[in-house]
Amino acid sequence: MSGPLCDLVVLDLSRALAGPHAAMMLGDMGARVIKVEHPRGGDDTRGWGPPFVGPEDARESTYFLSCNRNKESMLLDLKSDDGRRTLARLARRCDVLVENFRTGVLDRLGFPIEELHRLNPRLVVLSITGFGHDGPQGGRPGYDQIAQGEAGLMSLTGPGPDEPTRIGVPVGDVLAGMYGAYGVLAALHERERTGVGRVVRTSLLAAIVGVHAFQGTNYTVAGQVGRAQGNLHPSLQPYGSYRCRDAVIQIAVGGERLWETFAPLVGLAADDPRFAVNADRVANRDDLTDVINAAFADRSVDELLAELAEAGVPAGEVRTLDRVYEWDQTRSQGLLLDLVHSTLGPVRIPGPAVRLDGGGRRRHEAPPTLGEHTDAVLDWLDAEDAREQHAVARHGRGTAAVGA
Repeated sequence: MSGPLCDLVVLDLSRALAGPHAAMMLGDMGARVIKVEHPRGGDDTRGWGPPFVGPEDARESTYFLSCNRNKESMLLDLKSDDGRRTLARLARRCDVLVENFRTGVLDRLGFPIEELHRLNPRLVVLSITGFGHDGPQGGRPGYDQIAQGEAGLMSLTGPGPDEPTRIGVPVGDVLAGMYGAYGVLAALHERERTGVGRVVRTSLLAAIVGVHAFQGTNYTVAGQVGRAQGNLHPSLQPYGSYRCRDAVIQIAVGGERLWETFAPLVGLAADDPRFAVNADRVANRDDLTDVINAAFADRSVDELLAELAEAGVPAGEVRTLDRVYEWDQTRSQGLLLDLVHSTLGPVRIPGPAVRLDGGGRRRHEAPPTLGEHTDAVLDWLDAEDAREQHAVARHGRGTAAVGA
């Protein structure tokens, strides 16, 4: 194993997306990730489709493939005595446990936080919930679109204030996974000083509120409630999407100097009193948009992008996903992985968003089939138990240290 987290073992008890995404991020950095799945069907996302791919007797959900690279899969029924005994063995040997059960489920299975830390005081536990584990609605189940609505994101997204719109990817789940992985790394760093693991908590609600950015302070400081305004920025103009002959193009004029450069390109004087400073341009946004759309109407996207680049005005086209993944810039950034899957054969999947110069994971693994590594994980546990027993017998003192 290689990568900065190559000495860590992560126990992934989560399913769906938020928890699996967090565990996958740790796996991308080199951690060994053991994903526990129920023998009947495994992770919910194995059944989320279409699309499904692969032979008829071994269909795989592309949804599952999106959030489970660099993991091993083992089968475990946590409601059985054997399953609970094996989970206890895993908890003793792992550095991080990731779970996104509803509040109280781990307790009912016999593994409250106190028991997990009795088994392994160094264990870092990441718990991801929908709306938080406590508070007046603590334990409420969370699904991404519901959380996007409850946390205000949909009210800021869409063509206008009367058409709240979900973002086209499960951003609440993904953000919760990212915040969770960030919290885990902080807790692991702290463990180096204290020798003790702690519980890291986040939720879909917390993750979405955490990215409100200026929309949050617009309300908390200025008392202004943001509403959806389409693809044009509410506080900066011109900044947004415009139509040209063959595509949608986006520009970002982020200051007065850029405005002075951009204005002549659309036939305007920079000191036109309607648009002279940003506040004027925001107030007269509709008029400015009409001017820009008219200037761009007969121009191709390639022609415009070349002219804007030469002038130093940030711009880009709105790409469909096929054009994103075929783009040489995407490929140059390591954002595609060519892997070999156990039943699908060669597959190409999106890769990690972080690169470490000279120190990243050298080899990535395809998402596992259901239970693919059960025997290997059990063999590892047996070997670790034997090693510990040998160490105790040899040194004649208490239980050997557990957890990395």
